[in-house]
Parts: sequence; C-alpha cells; structure tokens
Amino acid sequence: MTGGELTLGAVLARLEEREREITAQAETTREQITQLTAQLDELGRAAEEVRITRKTLLALPDPQPPAPAGTETAGPSGLPSRSWRCSPRPTGRCVRGRCARRWTWR
Repeated sequence: MTGGELTLGAVLARLEEREREITAQAETTREQITQLTAQLDELGRAAEEVRITRKTLLALPDPQPPAPAGTETAGPSGLPSRSWRCSPRPTGRCVRGRCARRWTWR
C-alpha cells in the first residue's frame, strides 16, 4: 500500500464525518426556516391589520364642516332643535310614548 491509497476503514470514517457535517447543516437550515416562517407570519398579521385599518377608514363618512354659530334650526319657542328628545307623531305623543306632551326637553 502506498501513501496515496486509502483503506476501507479510512473511507468509512470520512463518509461518517461528512454525514455529520450535512446533518448539522440541515439542522441549522431547519432552524433558520422556523425563524423565517415566524417572521413571515408576523409580517402577514401586520399587513392584515393595516388592510383592516385602511378599509375601516375608507368606510367612514366624510367629515362635515362645522355649522357656523347661530345657524341651528329652531323648534317651538325658538329653542334649538338639538335639545329635542322626542319627535312629534300624529298622535301628539313622543316617539317612545313616555310623556303625554307633544315635546319633551332634556
């Protein structure tokens, strides 16, 4: 046997060492995949939250400019209509029937 020849035992030892290296690399890659999958899931959740927020904001009505002071519609006796609790009905009673008067004040 010359110096360049390998014995069967030496070849088997090198193959076993190479197998351990490949197994370690595979385990490292699996760990990286697990971490990247977790990051991907988190990014997906964040993107969904942004989509929901955008959809919610788009569904809101356009804000109306504030009415200038003194332009409120007046009810009986010249009082502003925003102070009405009930609406008049043909029967002359309030909407929920809680009072005998036609109008109820807050």
